[in-house]
Amino acid sequence: MNELIKINYENENPTVSGRDLHEFLEIETQYTIWFPRMTEYGFKENQDFNLIFFDEVRLEGDREVTRRITDHALTIDMAKEICMIQRNDKGKEARQYFIEVEKKYTQLAYNLPTDYLSALKALVVSEETKIQLIEQNKKQEEQIAILAPKGEFFDAVASSKSAIDMAQSAKVLDMGIGRNELFAFLRNNGVLMGDNIPYQTYIDRGYFRTIEQKYTKPDGSTNINIKTLVYQRGLDYIRKLYTKETGGYQIVKAN
Repeated sequence: MNELIKINYENENPTVSGRDLHEFLEIETQYTIWFPRMTEYGFKENQDFNLIFFDEVRLEGDREVTRRITDHALTIDMAKEICMIQRNDKGKEARQYFIEVEKKYTQLAYNLPTDYLSALKALVVSEETKIQLIEQNKKQEEQIAILAPKGEFFDAVASSKSAIDMAQSAKVLDMGIGRNELFAFLRNNGVLMGDNIPYQTYIDRGYFRTIEQKYTKPDGSTNINIKTLVYQRGLDYIRKLYTKETGGYQIVKAN
């Protein structure tokens, strides 16, 4: 079997580098942005992946510079699910490769039967395991089918350099709160003023921008409304703030 992606067998269970997988799948999004998005599909640190670091030496001008690079050691199961999420030929190729890796590892990890009776017992067990794996993969595929549209919508917005309004932001963040509740949460946490306009410090950080919108009142007079828009960096900040303040489950009601 050709080694498409390097497998690490040093631990109890084989793992694969997140950066190696990212490179093989030819993901255009930067790794430090792409991987946190993948974890939003329900993967858990110290269970499905572990944070690792390595030093990279680069030549800048006439001197060598050492940089600390962040990577992740993924379980084979997590790597397979990520490949399914990609929904392309590279993802399919990598997933088949990981399935073969699992088969090979299982054969090496357990002694093969040496007589007919043992082989028959092993066959029964393997068939039961096969059925369990089929059912498990089916559940995973059903879950991914549900989550994929949200993920694709989030990726489309996240990769955009433009800003989106608060209603779209609430949909992208998918935290169980709508537009008005999101406004209330940001006001209560000192991000927005009473008129839902961001404080200048958050605009300077590149989280928000405001635009003027003119509208005509029934009496014919013209008024100007200030609308708040959110950049990708702002979405990331809101998500972290919400998780920190509420644990990610408390719904804030609008005043």
